[in-house]
Amino acid sequence: MDRSKRYTDYNSYLRGLFGERVQKIAVDAGLTCPNRDGRLSDQGCIYCNARGSGTGAFARGMGIKEQIEAGKIPMMKKYKAKKFMAYFQSFSNTYTSVDHMRQMYDAAFSCDGVVGMAIGTRPDCIDEAKMDLIASYARRYLVWLEYGLQSVHDVTLTSINRGHGLKDFEKAVAMTRGRGIHICAHVILGLPGETREMMLQTARYLAESGIHGIKIHLLYVIKDTLLDHLFLSGKYQPMEQAAYVETVCDFLELLPKDIVIQRITGDPRSSELRSPAWAGRYRETFNLIQQALAHRDSFQGRKYA
Repeated sequence: MDRSKRYTDYNSYLRGLFGERVQKIAVDAGLTCPNRDGRLSDQGCIYCNARGSGTGAFARGMGIKEQIEAGKIPMMKKYKAKKFMAYFQSFSNTYTSVDHMRQMYDAAFSCDGVVGMAIGTRPDCIDEAKMDLIASYARRYLVWLEYGLQSVHDVTLTSINRGHGLKDFEKAVAMTRGRGIHICAHVILGLPGETREMMLQTARYLAESGIHGIKIHLLYVIKDTLLDHLFLSGKYQPMEQAAYVETVCDFLELLPKDIVIQRITGDPRSSELRSPAWAGRYRETFNLIQQALAHRDSFQGRKYA
């Protein structure tokens, strides 16, 4: 654990593994998800817009290898990075055929300096054949499989039109274990109807789930989403910055020290952000969390038993 940050942060974890800076490069594979293409819904989750956290690179005609090679240039200049993780970020990156997945991942690892990959997906978009393929890469590279959970409360998952429940997450995690694949869960704080105690119940559950990493996101309102309509009609109010900072600190205290914290807040595009305005000040919120942990003399795992 990096004591200066009081939690096990992702950059330090990667440096510990590889002995140098390893930089993530976001990859847009041009996929969709069952909550967008009509299999489950054509609306998507209430907070997700049509971009699905994508860069739009695929739509602009850039292939996976081209995206990585282009992404390496600024990372090499800014961080002097020589090693990279390919991050398949947008939508659900196992929501396709096994053959297509192999083509995607092979393209990423054909790039010099790529030492691992992170695959963002949904827990209901995985099966044994896909898992076998991913495990074959984990024998040679660092592989993280990132499942969008958001909350352990099924009532919340229904209200945000998530399209799956906690049981789907549990099934996916059980299928992933023992294959050399690192498991990361995405959670969102400030979901409609959730109290602070409900958010901390998610932390307690994940602390015992056997996962290896967590990404903590703030629920911010993106323009032209279902959540945006709720916000504009006065039916949803985002968390205040101070409440978010304190809840993140409480959340971290409940997690074991060996869980890698890959993210502690969101980083929306300014052109898409509706509210809250402070969500666009990533560095400010990041620093406030560090200061709050220090002020409380708190750290990851402080209340984990």
